[in-house]
Amino acid sequence: MIYYLFQFLDQNFIIPGLGVFEYISFRALLAVIISFLVTVVFGKKIISFIQRKQISEISRNLGLKGEKQKHGTPTMGGVIIIVSILIPTLLLAKISNMYIIIMLISTLVLGLIGFLDDYIKVFKKNKKGLSAKFKIIGQLLLALFVASVFYFNDSTNIKIKSTDNIILSNQDNHLLNYELTDKKITTIPFVKNNEFDYAWLTNWTGKHKNKFTFLLFTIIVVLVIVSVSNGANLTDGLDGLATGVCAIIGVTLGVFAYVSSNMVLADYLNILYIPNASELVIFIAAYVGSCIAFLWFNSFPAQIFMGDTGSLTLGGIIGVFAILIRKELLLPLLCGIFLIENLSVILQVSYFKYTKKKFGIGKRIFKMTPIHHHFQLKGIHENKIVIRFWVIALILAVLSIVTLKLR
Repeated sequence: MIYYLFQFLDQNFIIPGLGVFEYISFRALLAVIISFLVTVVFGKKIISFIQRKQISEISRNLGLKGEKQKHGTPTMGGVIIIVSILIPTLLLAKISNMYIIIMLISTLVLGLIGFLDDYIKVFKKNKKGLSAKFKIIGQLLLALFVASVFYFNDSTNIKIKSTDNIILSNQDNHLLNYELTDKKITTIPFVKNNEFDYAWLTNWTGKHKNKFTFLLFTIIVVLVIVSVSNGANLTDGLDGLATGVCAIIGVTLGVFAYVSSNMVLADYLNILYIPNASELVIFIAAYVGSCIAFLWFNSFPAQIFMGDTGSLTLGGIIGVFAILIRKELLLPLLCGIFLIENLSVILQVSYFKYTKKKFGIGKRIFKMTPIHHHFQLKGIHENKIVIRFWVIALILAVLSIVTLKLR
């Protein structure tokens, strides 16, 4: 909204300096600052309100060190995160941009799913929260919306290089011309000419190719949103763990969004050029700012937990954002922490069931899952586990950025 106001003033009045709002880098920096201030300023008030209402999650007795001290800690702090993402985005981004519309709706839908889950746990005293069936239905509906808009709306088309024409720039550098395409192309990391068209997998269907391509794409969107949002939810088991990991992933996605939406940088790096996607940098900047600011209250010892309201939203945003910038196939590397947390639970449950069926006694691979609890039971301090996971997330982020040129 502020963006449109300053654009109007810049076009109709001679006021020096207003043109700076046209720069993505300036608005992104401003989004981080506003997001941080919104969280810090209003965070204490929201925490006080939650404490007065005695909104705290029903804790389980898992036998973990320091567990008793966390009993009664306020939860549903994800509301703070959502608000601090939405306010800077609405103020600074072009809200008519289709990518921004998708991200705003995704944030609200994911936040609602997480909020309902927390509400049932806290107020209905049901430890299971919202049933898995309803969670999946909500995520399926969101995935269908994202896939439909992304697949059928022309404003989400990308530009690919055309060798027919050569443009001579002012610096006498030869840049390849770009032409729009409605092909649903994504990026395969570590592969030369790493552009992949989903339609290639459905060519065998002949005249029904478009329908099957859309169906395939929708399935991929569902898998991405469900796996990443649930991965973030599982990771949110130690003070500051999920928040810090999401901030690192957010910065990386911001880098991808910036270079992909800049024709010169996209040409230099030989990656997909995505016009109109530059506004996504504003959104992800607000996302990163909210995560960093939330650490103010969520770092050890936590004054508040984000709850499913925050974790499902943060994870789901990563999934949707990666799809929009055509980096969804890079998520197993970039979100390696989430992948490990998910796999630890799957392996533990599967092995327990298998050994119980075969030997009559269920056996475990880990002391406890998700895997961060395994390290807790080994006697490693919570803070050390969190910092080490952050370091791993940072290494994975660097490797993900390296894929821009490593093929």
